[in-house]
Amino acid sequence: MEFSLVTAVPILRNTPTILSSWLTGLPEPWTTGNEGPDTWSPYDIVGHLIHGERTDWMPRLELVLEHGASRAFTPFDRFAQFRESQGKSLDQLVKTFAELRESNLARLTSLQLGAREFALPGLHPELGRVTLGQLLATWVVHDLNHLAQIARVMSRQYTQAVGPWIEYLPILTR
Repeated sequence: MEFSLVTAVPILRNTPTILSSWLTGLPEPWTTGNEGPDTWSPYDIVGHLIHGERTDWMPRLELVLEHGASRAFTPFDRFAQFRESQGKSLDQLVKTFAELRESNLARLTSLQLGAREFALPGLHPELGRVTLGQLLATWVVHDLNHLAQIARVMSRQYTQAVGPWIEYLPILTR
């Protein structure tokens, strides 16, 4: 599928609702469990999504619109959530994410971007030259990636509990 805001924005708009429906009010073992050392829990993932809303997607989009590829994106701190989420409940994080996403989508849609803007170049500090369209498509897939990660992490909390049914549950074995 070719990138378009018409197909992208509904995914971006639904992510906070999915997270709220999925995670709000769950017992802590579901939301703080992870897959082992150096892996993330659903709580950590929501914190990561918040950091992206604040420092990644829209700031990079605005940098491309203003400077093109003449200024590199600020490197993204993939671990900032461990510092920034301290002392906050998951319900607070989900609410913060929803508010930030709503604001970012209002700004995004107000720009009325089209094919000409999607082709504009930007400069990623590791990947080099990218386009605004690629940045926006990545925003969508980033959401979907982390939703899948949350499903996998939560599922794996019951790896032993499912017993022999594990052979029918590839989310536990892949």
